[in-house]
Amino acid sequence: MSTDAPLTAEATALLARVPYGKLAATLRALPFVAPARHVVLQDALLLRMHRGLGYHRACAGTVVAYGADNLAPRPGDRDRWSVQCIGTASIVRPTEAEEALFGAADGLVDGEPFDPVYLRLVPELSTVHRLMPEYGADPPATLTDSAARPDRHAASSTI
Repeated sequence: MSTDAPLTAEATALLARVPYGKLAATLRALPFVAPARHVVLQDALLLRMHRGLGYHRACAGTVVAYGADNLAPRPGDRDRWSVQCIGTASIVRPTEAEEALFGAADGLVDGEPFDPVYLRLVPELSTVHRLMPEYGADPPATLTDSAARPDRHAASSTI
């Protein structure tokens, strides 16, 4: 991961644990959220969406937010987290190797055959939020000391 990109090591590791997230942007000044598949690259996120929805056109060249989480964890997962990355999206044609990272495509989207389109998102801002189990009357100092989390929007924070 490039040290210039604020996609932190923590955000990268968490995003690599889930295959899907949601892209948020605006279309004719109205907000929308669309599902997308993602893979983490060296310095960016590569998103795959269904071309038939047309959302990729609204995102090209604009600032978007992409988020993924495990707020509905599998049995045995104790931690819950949410990652958000904000940056400018661009429509790209992935290399064969990048395309292979996604695996098999979805078969149908809203009854239409899946037609992939790809967006590259270079994060300018990344956040990680963790929802922790209850600690009782004496939470660890790192959970209550805001000085321990000086840059909440480039690294991570705990809720």
